[in-house]
Amino acid sequence: MATVELRFSALPEHVRTARLVAVAVARRAGVDESVLDEVRLAVGEACSRAVSLHQRGGVQGGAVRVALTDQEKRFLIEVEDEAGPAGLPPLGSTAEEMGEDAEDALGLAVITALVEDVEVTSGANGGLIRMSWGVPTESVDL
Repeated sequence: MATVELRFSALPEHVRTARLVAVAVARRAGVDESVLDEVRLAVGEACSRAVSLHQRGGVQGGAVRVALTDQEKRFLIEVEDEAGPAGLPPLGSTAEEMGEDAEDALGLAVITALVEDVEVTSGANGGLIRMSWGVPTESVDL
């Protein structure tokens, strides 16, 4: 199991770099070419959300960590922020009631639509989005 880890200041200009690195590592891990755009978009959404949480929370000097792991049959990406506790909007809230949280909810909805397996957690130190895609096994023709 090989892991590439990227850590960057929570600034919007670094999100593009995270997307490029994620696609390069996914390609090297054997993720199907048809899925690479989904990887790119999902990582962009997750990193943009992390940057936004830092900025809205006024977190100075915080970082975003992106871990890209080539497991045996899965490609795993973790995007972790240091924005502190980020509450999810209450269920059934309207966009007007949620305000800036509506953008978070939309970003999470996009990620959920793009990723085969996704898990979103948050704690006292920040949040974590864990995403994974299957890696096709090479078939041998006999």
